[in-house]
Amino acid sequence: MSTPPASRTRGEWQPAATLPVARVAVDVGLAHLDRPFDYRVPAHLDADAVPGTRVRVRFAGRLVDGYLLARAEESAHTGRLAWVDKVVSAEPVLTGEVEQLCRAVADRYAGVLADVLRLAVPPRHARVEAEKPRERDPGPDEIVPDRSGWAGYPRGEAFLDALAGGRAAHAVWQALPGEDWAARLAEAAAQTAAAGRGALLVVPDQRDVERLQAACALLLGADGVVALSADLGPAERYRRWLAVRRGAVRVVVGTRSAAFAPLSDLGLLAVWDDGDDSHTEPRAPYPHVRDVLVLRAHRAGAALLVGGFARTAESQVLVGSGWASAIAADRAVVRERAPRVTAIGETDTQLARDPTARAARVPAVAFEAARAALAAGRPVLVQVPRAGYLPWLSCASCRETARCRHCAGPLGFPRPGAGNGAAGPAGESAGGPAGLPHCRWCGRAEPAFRCAGCGSRRLRAGVVGAGRTSEELGRAFPGVTVRSSGGGAPVLSTVADGPSLVVATPGAEPAAESGYGAALLLDGWAMLSRPDLKVAEETLRRWFAAAAAVVPHSEGGRVVVVADSSLPTVQALVRWDPAGHAEAELATRAEVGFPPAVRMAAVEGPPAAVAEVVDAVLAAEGAPSGVELLGPVEIDPPERPSGHGPDDEVRERALLRVPRASGRELAGALAAAQAGRSARKAAEAVRVRLDPSEIG
Repeated sequence: MSTPPASRTRGEWQPAATLPVARVAVDVGLAHLDRPFDYRVPAHLDADAVPGTRVRVRFAGRLVDGYLLARAEESAHTGRLAWVDKVVSAEPVLTGEVEQLCRAVADRYAGVLADVLRLAVPPRHARVEAEKPRERDPGPDEIVPDRSGWAGYPRGEAFLDALAGGRAAHAVWQALPGEDWAARLAEAAAQTAAAGRGALLVVPDQRDVERLQAACALLLGADGVVALSADLGPAERYRRWLAVRRGAVRVVVGTRSAAFAPLSDLGLLAVWDDGDDSHTEPRAPYPHVRDVLVLRAHRAGAALLVGGFARTAESQVLVGSGWASAIAADRAVVRERAPRVTAIGETDTQLARDPTARAARVPAVAFEAARAALAAGRPVLVQVPRAGYLPWLSCASCRETARCRHCAGPLGFPRPGAGNGAAGPAGESAGGPAGLPHCRWCGRAEPAFRCAGCGSRRLRAGVVGAGRTSEELGRAFPGVTVRSSGGGAPVLSTVADGPSLVVATPGAEPAAESGYGAALLLDGWAMLSRPDLKVAEETLRRWFAAAAAVVPHSEGGRVVVVADSSLPTVQALVRWDPAGHAEAELATRAEVGFPPAVRMAAVEGPPAAVAEVVDAVLAAEGAPSGVELLGPVEIDPPERPSGHGPDDEVRERALLRVPRASGRELAGALAAAQAGRSARKAAEAVRVRLDPSEIG
């Protein structure tokens, strides 16, 4: 039966005969309006206004977008309901499972549902919706899963058995050195698809997406897997997203936004390298992929797999609480597969042969490892923490950061051709000659540096970046090809076999076809001295990722980490013990009261606004028990233009800390405080983040 035409005026519209009330989530990011609103469904839109469709409604006198969540017979609203003005598309893009997940994510992070829905559902493309739907994935009988790759893990095959039986197993997987992690995830996805259920695999970046998609295609066929990422472009991404929504594929690979992919009958949710910063959404309410998948696995009754060469403290919480099991190989297998790892100062013999090893940037043991690998015809990976040349300066004696005598800001050299503050005479900037070190905060030149710690007047580059390192290695190994990856240079996906030097920044290491013969992890002390809560965990994760690409020690594989061997993080790398390091890291954070041992919220904004939110949380009815206020402190010293007062643009950060069991109450109190400010139309914006890492 055709849909009757709409009347010319809304006064002539008639409500739908059945379920005339629509509950709509309007696209309004105001905290005090974070709830569904009821509208009347006109008869001419009855057939198209189904749950999950995009609609247009009048809200506060203007037309806004929204999602129709449900239809009902009656409304609790006693006044007159407005009409659903338009059904934008009859395509039900928001499933009930994804809508409930978005609500749970918003509640966990003290956010607004509308913000999470923008992350979960891509913008509409009418032309793509009108295209012929993609053919459905072949049935599970056509998939023959391969299980051989998991034989090296005592609990690996048991996890695959759970996937085959449709059981909601939860596991944290410790990948072996040199493991083809993409192949293992593809095998788990194939096992899930063979059972007739969907698999969702989330990885940090586009390179990983391409690698994992290729591995899945080998087992499932090119039509059995779809990749979702921002690099596709809006139209192609929406086309693939619709194929997932319509059930054309069972396996989805993608970056963080794919965590909300509308797969039906979920059987497996997996995230690789959950410590990568790319898994954290930079937009409000700043959810992390791991937490989204944990929520989704719990609500959907699906299996969860958190994998990586390293282990985060958050993953250790899942294992320590018993919610997840650890999948790891026996120590004998790990020792057999791992390269030999050497640190600085681990033996007296090493120091006797090279007395300057502790101070040298590339000590003799590193040169020896590189020469041996090149002689064996294998590439050598050189990992450097930063791009460029001289990012910052430090004392040459004690290596403390060199700081300005006037404002305690870090000293550095001006970039070629870049001004710094007010223009001065030719060749000068911000009060001094361009060749002198200058303060990166106030711009003053520092002609007579003296270290406040040891009194030394000598300076050194805090970190020599990838560009300078490539030049130095090219001179040290004449005739050897030097390639750069990351740090301003194009990121390479792979490097061919043969002797070469590959200088890469963390996260940009290309895969070697037959493995690297050696890896040199430079400037380890610089990576470990960053002011970050997760500095040890992040450093070890970067080291493991590079070391895992090196061939086993039985084939001559060597890893040299240029850092003191007595450091716990270095020892974890030498022993190849990511689980032990994660357990110790979690215990340390519990001792000092840092996440994930506790739940913590950072409230950032103008001082008055921060104080308002904090006071509202502390005075809220049903406030979280054991809440502790830290701060506030001033953050991000602004660059104030001439003529502005000293207090302009001042921002503060206050930390609210509660026991882990009170995390839900803290999020609820923060949401209520934001809703109160929103209702009063407060002008100053306040940023609220749960469990931030920038507090170390």
